[in-house]
Amino acid sequence: MPFADPDLQEPPMTVIDTTTADFAVLAARCDGRVLTPQHPDYDTARGAFNVTVDQRPAAVVFPIHEGDVAAVVAFAAEAGLQVAAQGTGHNAGPLGDLGATILLRTNAMKGVEIDAAQRTVRVGAGVVWEDVIGPAAAAGLATLHGSSPDVGVVGYCLGGGMGWYARKFGLAANHVTAIELVTADGKHLRATHEQEAELFWALRGGGGNFGVVTAIELRLFPVTEVYAGVLFFDASRAAEVLHAWNALLPGLPEEMTSVGRLLQMPPAPDVPLPLRGRSFVVIEAAYLGSRTGGEALLAPLRALGPDVDTFAMLPPEELAELHMDPRDPMPVASAHALLDALPADGIDALLAAAGPDANSPLVSVELRHTGGALARSADHHGARDTLPGSLALFALGVPADPAAGAAVAAGLAAVSAALEPWAVGFYPNFVEQPFATERAFRAETWARLRAVKAARDPEDRFRGNHPAGPQR
Repeated sequence: MPFADPDLQEPPMTVIDTTTADFAVLAARCDGRVLTPQHPDYDTARGAFNVTVDQRPAAVVFPIHEGDVAAVVAFAAEAGLQVAAQGTGHNAGPLGDLGATILLRTNAMKGVEIDAAQRTVRVGAGVVWEDVIGPAAAAGLATLHGSSPDVGVVGYCLGGGMGWYARKFGLAANHVTAIELVTADGKHLRATHEQEAELFWALRGGGGNFGVVTAIELRLFPVTEVYAGVLFFDASRAAEVLHAWNALLPGLPEEMTSVGRLLQMPPAPDVPLPLRGRSFVVIEAAYLGSRTGGEALLAPLRALGPDVDTFAMLPPEELAELHMDPRDPMPVASAHALLDALPADGIDALLAAAGPDANSPLVSVELRHTGGALARSADHHGARDTLPGSLALFALGVPADPAAGAAVAAGLAAVSAALEPWAVGFYPNFVEQPFATERAFRAETWARLRAVKAARDPEDRFRGNHPAGPQR
């Protein structure tokens, strides 16, 4: 299975006359702001996290409540336009041409309501993980957040949601208890296991183009401390470290989720001096257990003598920064695949493509250990119930200019080719370019998703980054 189809390129920009859509009418119906291309704030409002993605929607709307969302959906139907919801602008590349689309930026739809007794939290569509992690921790609870605290909760869960507790608890989507959304007919619904059950199933991991989600409710977990940290080794030791880590994986308990990673730190002043401008092989891990238990599991890696060792018992809120993901918008190009367990030859293939002797321009090449609860299905799960394989590859480069872009593309292609023999699927939240979404689902799941889409959005009003079917 190849990592990406070379013929699936960004579609050409549609030339469409949207001047017939009277956005002044829409503005009169909304309490939130409505910005057209003529507005001085339009260019800022349309920006994605990946600055190489040039979103040019017919208009940008900032709803502040579900009434605004319903007004936009009704107006789009009148004007023959589509609607795309977006919070932080992560994973915007697959959305494609937005020339005939109203972009709903949900940033203003905040609100975090924690029910400590029931161990649940309800969040608005504009809430990011760092808005939830701290308040939950204050109540002695933890969320199933990912590696980036500034990623939106809703988009993360609609795509599945794989974080630091994933091997123990599975995907976040399968711990969502309710979703509130505006559907194509303009109704504001609450979908749960008991009401709108089929729609609820599709939304949990099937993507976001069945409606516009306005709020989501999900379970919290009684976690107050985690043994977690990072081991930094000089990049010259990549082979011995990654082979040692890979050999440990089959014996690790589900309570530990770990990452093996090749990392080039930028020479930036906010990077600690011992790490600044250097290349490393790093092992990141989070263990739902004691310090003693965590130390025993990591002992073979610690015996190799890391340059820096940050492992300690941490409160859940500190875990959010463990992966060191960038917060500011930047140019990004990436590659991804889910992989079977790698033999020693697989690690060698990765190192030949991106290791210290490859002169790779990629700033990060990581393998996340999956399996455990991520591999177990249950009747109450949503459309994204499991992930195949044992590892998730995510490789990243920074195409700061055309020359860098060409080098990064070659580096990503080299990693993809090296690990293609072990590729078994895709996790859409990690796919940041257009691809045939059905390749990320089992055939029966895809058929069911298509049926929900046809029943709930027959006019294809809602545009998604990884849609349940072709987008007009």
